[in-house]
Amino acid sequence: MLIAGDIGGTKTDLAIFTQEGGPHSPLVQEEVHSAAYPSLQALVTEFLKKVEIPVERACFDVAGPVIDGRVKITNLPWVMDEASLARDLNLKSVRLLNDLEAVAKAVPVLRPSDVKTLNVGQPVPNGAIGVVAPGTGLGESFLTWDGSQYVSHGSEGGHADFAPTDERQIGLLRYMLQRFDHVGIERVCSGLGIPNIYEYLRDIEHIPESPQIAQLIAASKDRTAAIVDLAVNPEKPSKLCTATVDMFISILASEAANVALKVLATGGIYLAGGVPLHMMRLLEGPRFMES
Repeated sequence: MLIAGDIGGTKTDLAIFTQEGGPHSPLVQEEVHSAAYPSLQALVTEFLKKVEIPVERACFDVAGPVIDGRVKITNLPWVMDEASLARDLNLKSVRLLNDLEAVAKAVPVLRPSDVKTLNVGQPVPNGAIGVVAPGTGLGESFLTWDGSQYVSHGSEGGHADFAPTDERQIGLLRYMLQRFDHVGIERVCSGLGIPNIYEYLRDIEHIPESPQIAQLIAASKDRTAAIVDLAVNPEKPSKLCTATVDMFISILASEAANVALKVLATGGIYLAGGVPLHMMRLLEGPRFMES
């Protein structure tokens, strides 16, 4: 038995799997509030007591670089260590993975129903695969074939420099450089980046922001979600929100192309993360592939 977990600063998703059942059939699954626990050990211990299913091994993915089996998660006072977790939870082994490395590991076992194809290409068998995942931040990873199976590799590519591809994006970079010492691609190609694009188009490009739209976004707990919702609304789309998402899609497409070139992704590029899912209808339009 294996317990697997997606460990986040806000929530943690846990599930138990068997070798016979495979990756698509968890025995039990639960989402819990991470900050309610002093440590990952405490969270997992309570979960295992509740479900009363014995496990031998564990694998957890975490947003952050895992170095020598150790990682510090953002937004929580947790330092996780493979050896300490195995000892405290009485398990044979514990593996900690970068979250995007874990996402990449899932690509080879995806079912057709798990995937929405934006462009039908001709993937090379066993070719390298790239993953670009804009969520709150921007995660990137890739897969290579070792002769018998795909091997996943994490990266911190989301912190590489933002490279504008047109005059408007050059203006965005100038605008961002007034606010930050370094403008990585994550600053403009993520959930956190969408409000930055919105503010640039409003303040520098002077695309009008109606009082109603300003009020809706200001009152929202999630500005990014509000902007995207107002852009995809088929009845009353906001011009400013639509321009924001249009620019974001162009930047995302360019970054996906950059990753494809860097890892020679002849096996394809996969978009993951919450942001693409939220704007799928617009990603299926011409802007993404044109960019």
